[in-house]
Amino acid sequence: MSGDCDFGLIGLAVMGENLALNVESRGYKVAVYNRTTSKVDDLIAGRAAGKDFVGTHTIEDFVKAVKRPRKLMMLVKAGPAVDAIIDQLLPLCEPGDIIIDGGNTYYADTERRTKRVEDAGFLYVGCGVSGGEEGALKGPSLMPGGSADAWPEIKDMFQSIAAKVGPNNDIPCCEWVGPRGAGHYVKMVHNGIEYGDMQLICEAYQLLKELGGLSNDELYDVFDSWNDGDLQSYLIEISRDIFSAKDDQGGDGYLVDKILDIAGAKGTGKWMSQLALDLGVPSTLVTTAVFARGLSAQKEARVRASEKLEGPGKSQNPEMRAVVEKLIGDKPAFIEAVRKALYASKIVSYAQGFVQLQAASAEHDWNLDYGQSALLWRGGCIIRAKFLDRIKEAFDAEPNLENLLLNSFFDDAIQEAQESWRAVVATASVLGIPVPAFCTALNYYDGYRLARLPANLLQAQRDYFGAHTYKRVDMEGTFHSEWLDLRKTPKS
Repeated sequence: MSGDCDFGLIGLAVMGENLALNVESRGYKVAVYNRTTSKVDDLIAGRAAGKDFVGTHTIEDFVKAVKRPRKLMMLVKAGPAVDAIIDQLLPLCEPGDIIIDGGNTYYADTERRTKRVEDAGFLYVGCGVSGGEEGALKGPSLMPGGSADAWPEIKDMFQSIAAKVGPNNDIPCCEWVGPRGAGHYVKMVHNGIEYGDMQLICEAYQLLKELGGLSNDELYDVFDSWNDGDLQSYLIEISRDIFSAKDDQGGDGYLVDKILDIAGAKGTGKWMSQLALDLGVPSTLVTTAVFARGLSAQKEARVRASEKLEGPGKSQNPEMRAVVEKLIGDKPAFIEAVRKALYASKIVSYAQGFVQLQAASAEHDWNLDYGQSALLWRGGCIIRAKFLDRIKEAFDAEPNLENLLLNSFFDDAIQEAQESWRAVVATASVLGIPVPAFCTALNYYDGYRLARLPANLLQAQRDYFGAHTYKRVDMEGTFHSEWLDLRKTPKS
């Protein structure tokens, strides 16, 4: 027996509640359930009053309220809670029913759960959801993957609630990603790029504030102008807004200046970094951004160190000092140089993200569509940005593009920004301002563009102390040498 609801949602925290309201607003009848049943009652009596909702107090009533094939979505904390709900749902489901996980779930858990649910005779979807509370209500970016037979059943609903982009605002930021854990992996890479983007913006902020001497009002104007150009993005937009917000606790000045410089994290950036290491791909931006948050958390240690450790002093090379002070002394030129450095570094961040997606797709046989992934991120999500259109165009033109840096648009953009990018990194280094993400992005670019790296010496070292062997540039095969016999005898 089934009811007449089109969709069921479990988990009524802010994201779940907003997504349920979004689904109902598109003409669907929604059943809701929450372990704490008072949340159900509060929603039905409050924001859902007079709307097409059914509130349920047991998991059994919840399942019965949804018509077949049931679309049952969980928006709960990732981890054991998801498995516990699946345990409750499976005995109540019928063939064709679809269980959907919309949380920030580790992709391998989704791989495992897809197999488990399919083996039980049902369908499973692991769907990345990005856009925060506002996106959930007004239109998120949705990245569904899992049981392919589920997509025709959920496609119309999911694309109706997703963010829309395009000249006519009619292209949904939702498309089928791939099998098993592909959707949650793409969401994880989205979050990793988000880590890098946020760190890069913070470094630009510090440079402009500490070296450029910009006030919050000036920072607002700079970020506002940047948001009208190549850097147009949600994160630039909200950073602009933050600079204008006054203290809401009755104090003088701006709120951002009162916030303790300790950054939190939920772990998805760390996942991407760990998985990049497993795949052997250099996703250095996200790794640097994760470590930067870790260093920020060592606040008390940094305060103690600040009282003892000195930065660059006046004893530096006067010619070098004169060069960097000339750049800083021309405020408009310095602002433009930082903009270019930020843009070039951002390109590297996205390039690394797509290289990791390509490696993961090959490893797990997902057959991802990279241009389609870029489309999913053009609206509704945290990293939505103007140049995602260019990324989609790049992969549409060359689906097997090895690296975005090799696309003519992005190559031209890097070349146009390169001189400023290097000047900003050098200036920050000379004057003792940490820019780990800017520096990491530039180092990746320089490493990637060189045909020969010093890894020949590294491999020689490995063979010397551990007989790990090596290959040669002038002949085929694998070699090991007796380095002690070949070396020059050291002087006694």
